Amino acid sequence: MLTTTRRSILAAAAAVPFLSASAVLRAVEPDLAALSDMTAGAKPIDRTERAGRLARAQALMRANGIGAILIEPGSSLIYFTGVRWGRSERLTAAIIPVEGEPCIVTPFFEEPSVRESLAVPAEVRVWQEDQDPLRVVAGFLKDRGLAGKPVGVEETVRYFAVEALMTAMPRARLVSADPVVRGCRMIKTPAEIALMQLATDVTIAAYRWTWPRVEIGMTGPEIGALMTAATRKLGGSPEFALALIGPAAALPHGSREVHRIADGQILLMDCGCTVQGYQSDVSRTFVKGTASIEQRRVWDQVAKGQQIAFAAAQPGTPAGAVDDAVRRYYATLGYGRDYRLPGLSHRTGHGIGMDGHEPVNLVRGETTRLAPGMCFSDEPGLYLPGKFGVRLEDCFHVTAAGPRWFSQPPTSIDAPLG
Repeated sequence: MLTTTRRSILAAAAAVPFLSASAVLRAVEPDLAALSDMTAGAKPIDRTERAGRLARAQALMRANGIGAILIEPGSSLIYFTGVRWGRSERLTAAIIPVEGEPCIVTPFFEEPSVRESLAVPAEVRVWQEDQDPLRVVAGFLKDRGLAGKPVGVEETVRYFAVEALMTAMPRARLVSADPVVRGCRMIKTPAEIALMQLATDVTIAAYRWTWPRVEIGMTGPEIGALMTAATRKLGGSPEFALALIGPAAALPHGSREVHRIADGQILLMDCGCTVQGYQSDVSRTFVKGTASIEQRRVWDQVAKGQQIAFAAAQPGTPAGAVDDAVRRYYATLGYGRDYRLPGLSHRTGHGIGMDGHEPVNLVRGETTRLAPGMCFSDEPGLYLPGKFGVRLEDCFHVTAAGPRWFSQPPTSIDAPLG
């Protein structure tokens, strides 16, 4: 619990909202000092793993009749090449051919910086400020004998790059690179799963530190600041720390209104971090004080809904069937059918890995069948507009024997962290 001195700091912070988060952090700084880095032993993705990714991508290209794929900066570029770069009007991109080493195309003056994170053998071709970078891409494809083969475009590549490539290669057939990129990234290796497990462990440890320090009168941003500070001290790179209080918890991603926690109110937190670029995503719903009969009932219903989804997530099952199973159960309780409120207004879960949200989703109509190595969130919340919402979210990965949790869901509102 907080000392009298720290309580006075928090009270002062509450009177000056724009200073409150920093004041909260000053109040708990001695407690943060007791936390230590959990990630020191994390094993980064190595060259052997990336070589395997490229080999898998090229096998999928051959299977789908694709000659090369084009990728802009972002998680897919990091996944295949290690290159960490931002997007701007100046194109940096990778072209992965069906055979041989990939090529990185980048502005001439950026080449030394781009090479700093390049983690695979690759050719680097540069372009000057008065040149069209997509003509450099086209030149690489021509040199590799691939100008006449379909070019796969990664799903986040911007239109200006696609349009310029069509101009540079008017006879080229551009197709989706999803069969290749998704075919690789959706199936996580043991090394990737280990990093996701570590990120989840950090998030759970941060929750265990944060919840006892939540005080009456705190705002959502103040609580989120505690979680972020703990996550960072534990070695994670914070991604988000959403803290929704009372009626704001009925809005899955919150409200602009300022709410302060009071006795008997719901606190819904949705938090995550990265370790070596791999994500966690965990939600917990607490009650400060004594839970009401209604809060307890809804919490228990969500806990059961989460377990129903988990049980349905078997290898070979269409992803949409997981969502269907939860909605059937909620309908028997009298909640709104489909996405109606009060009820479950969003999908049951999403893919997760290097990005917090990745294909595919646990949502109605999704026919992709679950397979070992796929990773998902399981978060079938229930939302009662004007009152409160409850969301419990834990991620799992599919194994040949069935799903396996990254974090163990709590079983009681009285022990919300298990």
